[in-house]
Amino acid sequence: MKRKSQSFLKGAAVLVGAVMVVKVLGALFKIPLSWILTPVGSAYFGSAYSLYFPIYSLAAAGFPTAVARMVSARCAQGRFQDVRRLQGVSIRLFTGIGLCAFTLMMALSVPYARLAVRTGPQTVLPAVWALAPCAFFCSMISTYRGLYEGLRNMTPTAVSQIIEAAGRLVFGLGICAALASAAAREYAAHKTVWGVPQPSAEYARLAALPACAAGAVLGVTIGSMLAFFFLMIYYRKNGDGITDAELRRSPEPPTKRVLRRELLHTAIPIALGSLAVNLSTLVDATLLNSRLDDLMHRLPEALLNFYGTLLPPEVVRMHSVPSFLYGCYTNANTLFMLVPTVTQAFAMSALPSVTAAWAGGSHKKLETCVHAVLRLSAMVTLPMGLGLSVMGEPVCRLLFGTQNAPEITGRILSVLGIASIFSALCTPVQSMLQAVGRVDLPVKFLFAGLAVKCVLNYFLVGDPRFQVMGAAVGTLVCYFFILTASLIALRRATGVKLHLLSYFGRPLLAGALTAVSARLLWRVLMLRLPQAAATLLAILGAVLLYLLCAFALEIVTREDIRSLFRQKFPKSLAKKGRIV
Repeated sequence: MKRKSQSFLKGAAVLVGAVMVVKVLGALFKIPLSWILTPVGSAYFGSAYSLYFPIYSLAAAGFPTAVARMVSARCAQGRFQDVRRLQGVSIRLFTGIGLCAFTLMMALSVPYARLAVRTGPQTVLPAVWALAPCAFFCSMISTYRGLYEGLRNMTPTAVSQIIEAAGRLVFGLGICAALASAAAREYAAHKTVWGVPQPSAEYARLAALPACAAGAVLGVTIGSMLAFFFLMIYYRKNGDGITDAELRRSPEPPTKRVLRRELLHTAIPIALGSLAVNLSTLVDATLLNSRLDDLMHRLPEALLNFYGTLLPPEVVRMHSVPSFLYGCYTNANTLFMLVPTVTQAFAMSALPSVTAAWAGGSHKKLETCVHAVLRLSAMVTLPMGLGLSVMGEPVCRLLFGTQNAPEITGRILSVLGIASIFSALCTPVQSMLQAVGRVDLPVKFLFAGLAVKCVLNYFLVGDPRFQVMGAAVGTLVCYFFILTASLIALRRATGVKLHLLSYFGRPLLAGALTAVSARLLWRVLMLRLPQAAATLLAILGAVLLYLLCAFALEIVTREDIRSLFRQKFPKSLAKKGRIV
């Protein structure tokens, strides 16, 4: 099949469209799941991910980027035989890495469960074991996604993401609900759950949560397996689109050993950078749980008085306050991750464009790409982050219900919403650093930011004035530092002058106006409408207002929209990040 390359904006549009579908499917998965699991079960679910994410980072996170960068650079140089050989090398390499990741996660499961969860390792182990095979499938997915992203064909990645999310929804929610129903029937008939006698219905619901969390996680593994099968079948049917004529004109490729060494040399720093990001979830899972548990033993009255009636009485009676608060943080973190997910699509689409411009030695094209990525990222992240910060509590009431302490989650989100802006902007900036060959810098910045987060988490979470909010503050400071350092490094590495006021000024103004208006509109609507209707209408009004502001302030123009259907950058994105 003939190869069809997509422009940066068109590729980004494909990925953003997929992200929107994935997020809708994710909401249909996460919202009912939070009702079934409650914050305590959400803590078990989140704890399994906290171990999985660092291992996933080493096994899979850096390799799609590395493959995409190598493929894009070689296509720009006309070395198409390299691309063919690289694909064979990556499949064999990633198979071995995936098997190692699965084995490592199984080996670490028991020590991690004993360290991270004070309620006993048996509450987390089923979920960890159910998630372990996902590390293998995600490693295998990396080779196909990296190939097609490097060829500037974002469609296979987009479709596989949707399949993965759909599988997670159908199987994860279905298995979780089935297990919860089975536990309820068993308790009603025999006063036991999984054969263990339970003194009350409250204890029975808590006893069922580890298995329910494991069932939900198993759906995640099944979704990744389905995505892998789709990509494998797509590749066998469509190939890479490289023609025989291109192969004949291509010079002889290097040996497999040379390509393997280059792939690892490129991927390992990127993987370490992703590891630093995902270690933050491990830091939260271990430090947050342990410091809250310590605070509950040292100053229980201070912590309980701080939240008062927001903590359910059964949670206090069963000594599950640390797990409950960590579950609230997990729910807030789910919404926090919405914003970086969108800009990840920009980063994936930008990397081959920036790499091609850098490899081709065209400073003008490089400047065009950098300005376009930063302006588009600011256009999306600022209103989303500010909106989450201002509308945190109403959104949490809408999504998680009143039984899951939306007031606590909303407070956390007021800080994490701002942090999501810095986190989301880090993703495309660091992708561009990787595209121009500075794969070492994101790693250094991310580990430095992680060190800052660890220190702040330790001291702030242990302080009764901050407790769980301390983790949100640590995240905010961490990503602000990383973004600042990354922007300075990008300027020095590329020689492109960055016009930060042009990128961020008008989106910030429009985003602030939209967020404040949404909050005021919500307050007015609450006087006449149910809470859910008031929240939805306020969000819809905010979206419409931002679109009006975007055109009125010339944040986006008709030329930008038309460019989605052309294979080039619009002039409005090219000139110093400004609309002209």
